[in-house]
Amino acid sequence: RFRKAGLLTFGRTTSPEMAYSCSTESIFRGATRNPWNTGHTAGGSSGGSAAAVAAGVVPMAHANDGGGSTRIPAACCGLFGMRPSRGRVPIGPDADEGLNGLGIELAVSRTVRDSAALLDCVEGAVPGDPFIIEHPRRPYIEEVTADPGSLRVGLMVDPFGGGKTAPVVADAINKVAREMESLGHKVEISDAKLGVDWEEFILANARIWTVNLTGWINALAGATGRPIDETTLEEHILACYRYGSATSGVEFAAALGVRNAVCRSLGPWFARNDILMSPTIPTLPVELGWFAANSKGLDGLGWTALTFAVTPFTPVFNVAGLPAVSVPLAHDAASNLPIGVHFAAGFGREDVLFRLAGQLEKAMPWTSRKPRVWAGA
Repeated sequence: RFRKAGLLTFGRTTSPEMAYSCSTESIFRGATRNPWNTGHTAGGSSGGSAAAVAAGVVPMAHANDGGGSTRIPAACCGLFGMRPSRGRVPIGPDADEGLNGLGIELAVSRTVRDSAALLDCVEGAVPGDPFIIEHPRRPYIEEVTADPGSLRVGLMVDPFGGGKTAPVVADAINKVAREMESLGHKVEISDAKLGVDWEEFILANARIWTVNLTGWINALAGATGRPIDETTLEEHILACYRYGSATSGVEFAAALGVRNAVCRSLGPWFARNDILMSPTIPTLPVELGWFAANSKGLDGLGWTALTFAVTPFTPVFNVAGLPAVSVPLAHDAASNLPIGVHFAAGFGREDVLFRLAGQLEKAMPWTSRKPRVWAGA
């Protein structure tokens, strides 16, 4: 679908090993640096795409999102990034939907318009897809300049798991909330519920992710003849592989039940509200090396818990299958790092997100900001 839209692929960007981290660092390729502050992460797993777009190499680049891998790099690098609703961008018939429906494809871009135009080109279910979603009422590119009206917005500054958002990020989110009120939106503290305990949510994701990872690695080993050990895999990947290999079918089925519980809890909330607003990540982008320093000796569950400690907002909407975006509406002058604001909407309501993001891009423009590393495209 990308090719049919006229897009040209001229290079391949970096990702962490097996796309299994929210920071794009690997032994094989080294660290992908944030163009705004090169000592910090560009995010992950689509960190190479985000760094390329942020540095002006290209206006947009492919990204996918199984737990935040589009939105987290977008937040780290000052870009717009969307994960569409489950089923909006199918990848069949040659492959099943990623991570049992948690993953989905699109891009990171400098403008809202570019992501909307790309989604117009690649969305749409076909016979045989496991998830069927209604076709949009009009092109998304038209939604970007449409009036969003007065939206009912729930504000969540701190994440579901009881953690705390850093003051610099919380202040930025609250400032954007006040701007939204001035635009006519009704912003109130969110009463949304996850539907399960946070620890149960982490455990379910650890099982879904690592079981899928185990399948990928087994397939690669079978195709290449390479061993599955320390000579071919990084320490945390091997630990997650072993965890997934030890997960039973009963445990995996229970994890899918948690997915259902989250959907059933958030679905009714979005029937009463239009938008759930939060930070994309609760801190500024971490320094390069942070994950390596904090992941020694962790198993698959421990790695997932560590990842969710620094990215607790985004994976909720992968599990729920809801559309969500990161919008670069704030910037920390002291560190010269972007701050992304996260907006989620009800199932199939990408149109609402594009209207709101288009309005905010006009009210709080960001494209004039340029990072220290800039190629000028």
